[in-house]
Amino acid sequence: MSSNGPKQRIFSHLAEVAAALAHSHRLEILELIAQGERCVEDLAVRTGLSVANTSRHLQVLRRARLAEPRRAGKRMLYSLICETEVIALLAALSRVGERNVAEIERIMKTYFHSRDALEAVPRGVLLERLHAGTVTLLDVRPADEFALGRLPGAINIPLDQLDAALGGLTTDHTVVAYCRGPYCLLSFEAVAMLRLHGVEAYRLEDGYPEWKAAGLPVEG
Repeated sequence: MSSNGPKQRIFSHLAEVAAALAHSHRLEILELIAQGERCVEDLAVRTGLSVANTSRHLQVLRRARLAEPRRAGKRMLYSLICETEVIALLAALSRVGERNVAEIERIMKTYFHSRDALEAVPRGVLLERLHAGTVTLLDVRPADEFALGRLPGAINIPLDQLDAALGGLTTDHTVVAYCRGPYCLLSFEAVAMLRLHGVEAYRLEDGYPEWKAAGLPVEG
């Protein structure tokens, strides 16, 4: 059997995609551009990398057809290609890792479950509560990410402003907080702060990208 048959060639290209995912910085970059289109310089600031290093990682993601650039004046803005499929791929990677890698399980218990052992609110349940008007939806991401896209009816109070804004937050309803995704600590910290002040608060099971990828309504 040929070692360069169609199956082998497909596996070779799939291996290139897998190799593009095989770096923690590139996974973080994908999470960030899943929130919306971002420029190279902004991604560098948010990841703590140099612009040159960020650009190199983006080129790897571009060659693997996971991200694509768009020129806007002097800036290059990057977004996901086929974002629904890319987000699903990242979610599948997360599930396999959580199930099979003991260190990931330990980190989840130490940093996530210890902050909030209560079950998160599933997307379908949140959608029903939004339609019924029985929930206050809180987006705790930075304001510029909120402007790029958000869940319908969400109010934006970035985590670093939440303590000061508690007095003006309507608490007649249950509060559901969300952020960038399942490994983003912003919503965990927000829920802990709200409960400390006597607010009934829960987390969404994941974040804005997963909600959008599921075909659920968004604004912005």
